[in-house]
Amino acid sequence: MKMNVVLLLGLVITSLASTASAIAGTATYYTVYVPSACYGNAQQGTLIAAANPSLYNNGAACGRRYRVTCTGGTNQVPNPCRGGSVTVKIVDLCPGCGANQLDLSQEAFSKIGNPDAGRIKIDYTQV
Repeated sequence: MKMNVVLLLGLVITSLASTASAIAGTATYYTVYVPSACYGNAQQGTLIAAANPSLYNNGAACGRRYRVTCTGGTNQVPNPCRGGSVTVKIVDLCPGCGANQLDLSQEAFSKIGNPDAGRIKIDYTQV
């Protein structure tokens, strides 16, 4: 019984820690993936993202992976979220992105959000 309580407590703490570390922000999407600020003309797949200038940090974010989850809409488009999450690799800089904004590939955006929405609310966590 005592072992089960300790295990359950550990799971609760781990769950709270991962929730607490999520960053609330917004996501948009883009469709031209090369060249990129991190990898030039080298293809990096389609589950990718461009980071806002602060997150990009002069290229320090290149190659980092983030789990992104849609949390709601930013406009009147119905059903902006599709559920679930997607893991993306940072491959580019989004110089026009605001604080806590990610510019996802269209493929990544479409996995979690309705492309008709154009912009969605997200939570993201480095993995």
